[in-house]
Amino acid sequence: MSGIARNRSALLLGSLALTAALALSGCGSSDSSGKGSGGASGGTHTVSTAMGDVEVPDAPKRVVVLDTAELDSALTLGVKPVGATHADVKSGFLDYLPKDRVAGIKDVGAMLTPNLESIAALDPDLILTSKVRHGDKYAELAKIAPTVMTESTGYPWKENFRVHADALGKKAEAKAVTDAYAAHVADVTKALGGKEKAAATEVGVVRFIEGADIRIYGKQNYIGTVLADVGLGRPAITDKAKDGFSYDVSPERIDLADADVLFHSTYGDPVKAKETRTTGSGLWKNMSAVKSGRVFAVDDQLWIQGIGYTAADRILDELVADLT
Repeated sequence: MSGIARNRSALLLGSLALTAALALSGCGSSDSSGKGSGGASGGTHTVSTAMGDVEVPDAPKRVVVLDTAELDSALTLGVKPVGATHADVKSGFLDYLPKDRVAGIKDVGAMLTPNLESIAALDPDLILTSKVRHGDKYAELAKIAPTVMTESTGYPWKENFRVHADALGKKAEAKAVTDAYAAHVADVTKALGGKEKAAATEVGVVRFIEGADIRIYGKQNYIGTVLADVGLGRPAITDKAKDGFSYDVSPERIDLADADVLFHSTYGDPVKAKETRTTGSGLWKNMSAVKSGRVFAVDDQLWIQGIGYTAADRILDELVADLT
């Protein structure tokens, strides 16, 4: 395990070094309309987005991100946004993100209801978000600065990351990041005993949500892709997930979530989310994962809300720690 940590550290340091070197060599730029110039000058390039082709600065200097995935992407690529929306957490920005990396980023409102005046006041030269979150605000956002939207979030996070990297002028850095992630994944699979052993281990993910039913996560979501990258098996119930996303149950049907290993997180108050009631029930205690002591409480902000390579690397480390 220490070897894995050393290998990952070397890969990460190499990626960060490349990021820093290329960032230092970048020059300022603005979009062709001159909106949101942020004092930058230079060329532009075209990015294919969910809203059509968008002309963006070659090296944007004042970036605003409107969701957690876009914030993870920017920070992973060595770009500190001037503004970002906050998640529904006490700290504003998700706790897994390094405090020094988010310090000084202007909060421009809640993720679903960003403050357009606050965004405009930052004089951005690029805005990153998704159509599923802010498609209804595209016309207004585009008047402020070139706005790059992916179609959705979550499951297509790797494709979205490539779009973010293109918009940020960070394709070389993105390749370093994805190469390092692939190497990290390979190390984790090896640590778990290889591909066959990993595939034979059925891993379930449950999320307790205040104001909603309990989610048994399927395969077509962010955390599902990370588990698939490692090659871990998934319980049969995941094949019944609606649109591949989740199979929702009441506490009285929590036994359907049973697996060899079970990870669970909570969004909101544990009592209101029915976590306390469920994990104290006989159904929960009689599940094989619970009986074998292979149940792990995980950070909802990291495993579910983060959505990006910085979050994924942390999750991989936790998988090794919990499963070996």
